[in-house]
Amino acid sequence: MQAKYTRLVVDDRGESHFEDKVTELKDGFSAPGIKSTISTAPFQVTDGSFWIGAPSTWVDDTPHTAPRRMILVTTQGEYEITTSTGMIRRFPVGSVVVVEDTSGAGHSFKVIGSEDVMIFGVGLAPI
Repeated sequence: MQAKYTRLVVDDRGESHFEDKVTELKDGFSAPGIKSTISTAPFQVTDGSFWIGAPSTWVDDTPHTAPRRMILVTTQGEYEITTSTGMIRRFPVGSVVVVEDTSGAGHSFKVIGSEDVMIFGVGLAPI
């Protein structure tokens, strides 16, 4: 079993871009009282969690860097991110993005559609 996610990173020239990543899960996790096991994999060391909300009317797509390294999980709505190199990706409900472009040219963020966007964020320690 695999978990798929996208990384938003900055390269050595200061340009942001996407990387598609896959993590292999292994059997062996079980809850008390459950006879079957499920699959898990370690991911990232975390540093707090938070919510991010953007109304459907939000239109500021000014390029910016991320305020910190973080994992973003879309729980409502849909948005798109444009990298400094012009690549555009949409992130609907269920998308997982590891944001790491805390320096360089940054990226822009735009709400897509008529629904407000709600994101569950998990802070990551600086590298």
